[in-house]
Amino acid sequence: MIVSEAFAGKTYAVLGLARSGLATVETLAASGARVVAWDAREEAREAVRDKAELADPLEIDLTGFDGIVVSPGVPLNRHPIAQKARAAGVPIIGDIELFALARPTLPPHKVVGITGTNGKSTTTALIHHIVEQAGFPARMGGNIGLPILGQEPLEPNLKGVGIYVLELSSYQIDLTHSLDCDVAVLLNITPDHLDRYDGFPGYVASKARLFAMQTPGHAAVIATDDEPSLGIAAKAVAQLRTVSAANILPMEQATWPALQGPHNAQNVAVAIAVADALDISRDDTLPALATYASLPHRMQRVGEVGGVLYVNDSKATNPASTAPALAAYPAVGGRPRIHWIVGGLAKTDNLDECAPQFGNIKHAYTIGEAGHMFADILRPHMPVDDSEMLLTAVRRAARVAEPGDIVLLSPACASFDQFRDFEARGDAFAAAVAALG
Repeated sequence: MIVSEAFAGKTYAVLGLARSGLATVETLAASGARVVAWDAREEAREAVRDKAELADPLEIDLTGFDGIVVSPGVPLNRHPIAQKARAAGVPIIGDIELFALARPTLPPHKVVGITGTNGKSTTTALIHHIVEQAGFPARMGGNIGLPILGQEPLEPNLKGVGIYVLELSSYQIDLTHSLDCDVAVLLNITPDHLDRYDGFPGYVASKARLFAMQTPGHAAVIATDDEPSLGIAAKAVAQLRTVSAANILPMEQATWPALQGPHNAQNVAVAIAVADALDISRDDTLPALATYASLPHRMQRVGEVGGVLYVNDSKATNPASTAPALAAYPAVGGRPRIHWIVGGLAKTDNLDECAPQFGNIKHAYTIGEAGHMFADILRPHMPVDDSEMLLTAVRRAARVAEPGDIVLLSPACASFDQFRDFEARGDAFAAAVAALG
């Protein structure tokens, strides 16, 4: 774990003891801080009893505390801890802010922070892969993988200093006040999480804070394919590097198996610009694009059977996320190739954002609660099998798919009608493909 004298003798409250909360308690206690911790779950409280005082921050006097560390999932716009902290004059922070405060005491390093509405995890994993392939010490954390405080600090090697690659949600940025990223990244901004903000402008302002925290000598890599991102780029104080999905040539992208589709063109354009900002040579960057493996459930190639490719994109839980997946496999010679498995617990009553890609779809297989509704929407445009169950859809697609076709699970829906989460849905798809032999 990260241990820092920056916290010695200070007092922090930690509210929420899931993975990042537990790592926070471990770091603060090992660093010599006084820690008061709380979680509604008794078993979570018991796990830190030997490292922290147990008390609910809502029920104690917070005067003199150096910070209240909360989970990014705590809605600050309506949770009572926000008002209590303001009354006591105590900042509400997250584990990323603790990492930022510890940075001066860590071995020399750089930080890449990646935010945006879509593509954060893929781009974070891709940049981490490029950095590792180039031989630099690297850690990946934030909104992906292990909590950053729970990982060992990086030590420089012969290639140079260590590089921390952090995926940052808007919620994490809201809880961060001093993270000056050596390279800050913005992929895109579309309406999301509006229940936590004062409309879409409030959400955009949250993303913009990552760049407001930078100093002029650092780099800001911004994909300017949408108007809100253009607006943030115009106000960047760091050295600006703008990119676009259009920077990536389709013939080049075709050689990167796990990075297909227009959304991944943007992710790659950003990753290349970040590598350039880190002084990683193109001789290291370009081969890494070809060896990158998809994250689970994000355009993940799970098998090829009889010349048919099976792709798990279970993470696509709304039509806007599915549309780029449908664009990733265009028709060849006028012949569509995609067997699309779609449905689940619908977030919308339409598939309008997917409609421009209907010409790429050879056959649709609808599943779940939204299956009947989506089948009615799609029948005027393509053959449809109202399969209801995921396993049935995979089997029926396998019977009619031809070599060169793609069976794509990209549901455009939440999973909760039939599965625990999108991971369980993706795992079920992969198991069904494996059963095909």
